Amino acid sequence: MSEHVGRELSLRKALTGASRRVTAKRTLLLELLQQSPEHMDAEELYRKAREQNARMSLSTVYRNLQLFKELGLVQEHHFIEEHHHYEAKPEAEHQHLLCVGCGKVVEFACPMSQKMKEETAKRYDFDIFDVEVRMVGLCSDCRHKDGGKNGGGDV
Repeated sequence: MSEHVGRELSLRKALTGASRRVTAKRTLLLELLQQSPEHMDAEELYRKAREQNARMSLSTVYRNLQLFKELGLVQEHHFIEEHHHYEAKPEAEHQHLLCVGCGKVVEFACPMSQKMKEETAKRYDFDIFDVEVRMVGLCSDCRHKDGGKNGGGDV
């Protein structure tokens, strides 16, 4: 089974399980999120969707992002900016490095977060569904542009 067919089946299953229809617009939006190597905000997703479907509206994008969040198909992130970024729910848990210079977001695996989640859940008798580790600093490009001025913890 191709990856595209698998994603479409997952979408169909999630939507029908929530008594929602599978529409071409919903399918397009989720595919764009799944194919994007970057975390997109709603406006970026809207621009990309309009390239393929001129009848897409910004309100449709916002409504479906909310639906996808409720169904666990996408994750919403609040990075440095005021607006939200979205990504298709990844199969493997990962964390984020955020550059305050250029806004670059780098995903990385953090095995310690899984261990911390398990130990904390056991210690406090708590069901933990998600862990978010966010490290903020300067990427190498911005650090070099800055001449190292902000490299010493002033971030």
